[in-house]
Amino acid sequence: MKYVIGCFFSAVLGSLLVSSIESPSSLWITASEAQVPLKPSGPRIIPPTPLSPAVSKPTTNKLGEAHRQNLFNERGLSPEEEINVSVYEKLNKSVVHITTKSTKTDGFFLLEYDTEGAGSGAIIDKAGHILTNYHVIEDAKQVNVTLFNGKSYSATFVGADAINDIAVIKIDEAPQTLKPVTMGDSSQLKVGQRVFAIGNPFGLERTMTCGIISSLNRSLKLRGNRTINSIIQIDAAVNPGNSGGPLLNSHGQLIGINTAIASSTGQSSGIGFAIPSNLVARVAPQLVTHGHMIHPEIGIQRVYETEQGLLVAKLTPGGPAEKAGLRGPKIERQRRGLIVIERVDRTAADLIVAVDKNQIKTAADFLDYIESQKPGDTVIVTVLRGKEQTPTKITVKLTASQPNRK
Repeated sequence: MKYVIGCFFSAVLGSLLVSSIESPSSLWITASEAQVPLKPSGPRIIPPTPLSPAVSKPTTNKLGEAHRQNLFNERGLSPEEEINVSVYEKLNKSVVHITTKSTKTDGFFLLEYDTEGAGSGAIIDKAGHILTNYHVIEDAKQVNVTLFNGKSYSATFVGADAINDIAVIKIDEAPQTLKPVTMGDSSQLKVGQRVFAIGNPFGLERTMTCGIISSLNRSLKLRGNRTINSIIQIDAAVNPGNSGGPLLNSHGQLIGINTAIASSTGQSSGIGFAIPSNLVARVAPQLVTHGHMIHPEIGIQRVYETEQGLLVAKLTPGGPAEKAGLRGPKIERQRRGLIVIERVDRTAADLIVAVDKNQIKTAADFLDYIESQKPGDTVIVTVLRGKEQTPTKITVKLTASQPNRK
């Protein structure tokens, strides 16, 4: 019995001893405590944060949307596009398509044959007057005008100034159908300014091209030996059929009449020319009122250009210059038997060196200055006279030229 009890106590003591060694109370934790990490006793080491790919989230770019709203208007057009579209919408109905029929004669066989031509024009008032180039309708037996609505009319000749290549024709149409252009001031133009040309190149009605003013005050010989020095040079595409059509600024104002191109092929090469609107504004009203341009006349028919100035070669008999006292060459006649010999003494002619204190070196300079005046105006012509070349000032009153449409 003692042996059994001794064995029992020995087993209990041994069990308690083993439990205390293998499972100390300091290491006992509950389920809730198992979720708290143990604090290490040594130096703390923080592992690097693993990199993760950036994921773009769809967001609304308010700045981009605002920029877009500022860049385009309610029609979805940029400012530059809006100007282009507005000019065309405002002015294309003012442009007409001009077709002509004329008769030419074969120089060798003397056979007549019909020819056709085409050009452009601009409506200038509600009365039906249309502005174009003179060379578009020159020698035409029939002139037809087509409006923006497709209706065609037979046009009548009103007047022309061949020197400046400007003409006016007229159609009969209700005023409410006609859309006149507005004249601009060509003296305010600048090189680099944006321009628009509307016309009918190759018969393609109301075609618009745009470009810039490439240069101002170009010299262009439009008719015979007459040179205009106030021509506008543009790089907007101008082709056959554009002649007589309007050149416009960004405000939709007419600043010129497209008249010529510089090209070896007869097609656009980026160099076009237009008659300035200020010249048109001076000529067109006279064509409408009188049927011709009333040019100021000084009565000097021909001059010779020299290094010093212009030597008078021929005066109009009874003209303003002769009445004022200007001298031309002296003609001396000598009779030798039945033959009368004439000798022209040019040393007796006056040498023009200035007009109203403006130095004159070429005939073009002289004509340009006289053309800038009006009939009835007076000009002071400075000449060198006689062998001593004495400076002499002569006051000449300009008269009105005779009608000359051709």
